[in-house]
Amino acid sequence: MKTPAGRECPHFYGDYYRGRNVEECRLLEAQGQSWSRDLCSSCPVPDIARANSCAHMKLKVKVGRPIAAIFQRRVQVSAFCEKSKRDVSEPEVGCGECHALPFKFEVKE
Repeated sequence: MKTPAGRECPHFYGDYYRGRNVEECRLLEAQGQSWSRDLCSSCPVPDIARANSCAHMKLKVKVGRPIAAIFQRRVQVSAFCEKSKRDVSEPEVGCGECHALPFKFEVKE
């Protein structure tokens, strides 16, 4: 479903049927974090979901301020691979063990 920022996110839910206006981020709420509409504009989860669809990678999110209190709140993401049992440093790429790299093409004459 599209977020208020206009990007497609698998964890955003919006119910607008017959005048309802219910919006929530199910990923944040499942981990006990509070959600507001402004978090969707800088959230990295839609980009991660678009780049990597590994079923073994689980995202852990928290809402915080990156450096100082003057910056706005942002969603911070860390990932863990359940198949290789290790932390994933780049969630957009993955752990490197779940999905093998594409095979090599050889041209024989």
